[in-house]
Amino acid sequence: QVHLVESGGGLVQAGGSLRLSCAASGVTFSSYPMGWFRQAPGPEREFVAVISGSGSNTYYADSVKGRFTISRANARNTMYLQMNSLTPEDTAIYYCAAGSGSTYTGTYNYWGQGTQVTVSS
Repeated sequence: QVHLVESGGGLVQAGGSLRLSCAASGVTFSSYPMGWFRQAPGPEREFVAVISGSGSNTYYADSVKGRFTISRANARNTMYLQMNSLTPEDTAIYYCAAGSGSTYTGTYNYWGQGTQVTVSS
């Protein structure tokens, strides 16, 4: 059974940085493209970034491009999201997902439970 666990969220001041991690188990990790999504209060989950199985290809939402970096360590079954220059608009629950290289939530089979990121002004 596939299991994804996010960690690294917390409270940070505007302009600060955080690094999120997503640890995977029950899956041949390098076979799966993976993504980060976020959900502020409200019904919609927003695409943040996606990375190919090998890690050689990445794609970002315009809102985070140049500030966030997605990466993965396949030997450790772990994906990361380095977040710099954070703003209050980045406040959300951040989720990792496995199974698709798409920007659409409906194409992902597996999700973590989420980690809260709060950016104070």
